[in-house]
Amino acid sequence: MTVINTILGLGAPVFMPVLFLIIGLIFGLGFGKAFKAGMLVGVGFVGVSLVISFLLDSLSGATRLMVDRMGLNLTVLDVGWGTASTIGWGSPLVPVVVVTFLALNILLLVIGVTKTIDIDIFNYWIFLLVGAVAYSASGSFWVGVGAAVVAFVVALMAGDLIAPFVQKQYNLKGVSFPHFTCLNFVPFGIAVNWLIEHTPGLRKIDFNPESISERFGVLGEPLVIGLVLGIAMGFGAGYGPDKAVILGVNVAAAMYILPKMIGILIEGLTTVRDGAEIRLKRWFPNREFYFGMDTALLIGEPSVLATGVLLIPIALLLAFILPGNKVLPFVDLPSLMFLMALVTPFCKRNMFRMLITGTLALVVIMYVGSDIAPWFTGAAGTSGISLPKGATEITNLVGGATTPLGWIIIRLAHLF
Repeated sequence: MTVINTILGLGAPVFMPVLFLIIGLIFGLGFGKAFKAGMLVGVGFVGVSLVISFLLDSLSGATRLMVDRMGLNLTVLDVGWGTASTIGWGSPLVPVVVVTFLALNILLLVIGVTKTIDIDIFNYWIFLLVGAVAYSASGSFWVGVGAAVVAFVVALMAGDLIAPFVQKQYNLKGVSFPHFTCLNFVPFGIAVNWLIEHTPGLRKIDFNPESISERFGVLGEPLVIGLVLGIAMGFGAGYGPDKAVILGVNVAAAMYILPKMIGILIEGLTTVRDGAEIRLKRWFPNREFYFGMDTALLIGEPSVLATGVLLIPIALLLAFILPGNKVLPFVDLPSLMFLMALVTPFCKRNMFRMLITGTLALVVIMYVGSDIAPWFTGAAGTSGISLPKGATEITNLVGGATTPLGWIIIRLAHLF
């Protein structure tokens, strides 16, 4: 376990190049080609991480001020995915669960239950968080392990199921996204899209980056959309014109640069994938395999970024008006765009449909977060996480525990 923690502690910029170098060598790419591909993946991850961190940091100050201005006084604090991942990786379940995941993934590949080789090891925290909260709810270590394993298997199978749609939408090949959090809201997107398609009037509403650009010319470009959304966020937070414009430029910069950084990463990924595809077809002539990746690869899509920013004020409004809600949206507000990453293909990149889907997702997240807060808080204590000053209970918005299936798993665990 110490070895695993040490490797993960190096971070994606170091861990991913090494991993892809090894994968490339296994699949016969040759050292030079495998090394370059691994470095491109590493450089791409550095670029993606820098741009996403820049964007989240830029938005975080505005979201904090928006929370303060609304005067929300709720008892369950959203502590963000960073703290949630620390709860997951700090859980006593980690040694058993991580080894089980690795062995189980290989077994399921061999027997044909999944096509996905999940190399997105850092995001194991999402499954570990479900297990940690289930452990807190049940008091049973092995129930917690079982909960994490169920979430992992479901994510692999669901990731396989939607992979063709995601690959087509994002022009990717040979990848899947076994991201438990995002997968939970794909059915929401499918249902919303179906309802709107069968509702006269509503089905004619089409807000996607291309239609907006076609209608408004340069004013509809993602660059300008980011600028406008950022300025609006700034004014909503009470910024003066100067700070609001700075925020607008920062959001616009992120929307423009992020796809270019993702392109570098995909160049390295494509090299390894093509080599792996040749060797795997030789070994398993009638099988197809995917590399399981992080949904951060999909955040550069303009409709995802724009919808995510629009969901921030909606989340605050919902927290204020939903009867019985206890969750105060806070740290995870800038990360809401991740909820939209896998919904996009099923909503046809229509931001109107994505916004409705995201709003429904937030309603569920807040009620689930309110319900499981005592167990979530208990899991934090077990992992050695202290509560923020003034907080009595905690949760997070963008994590496995506050999803519909996560809630079902945790509630079933409580029965034991």
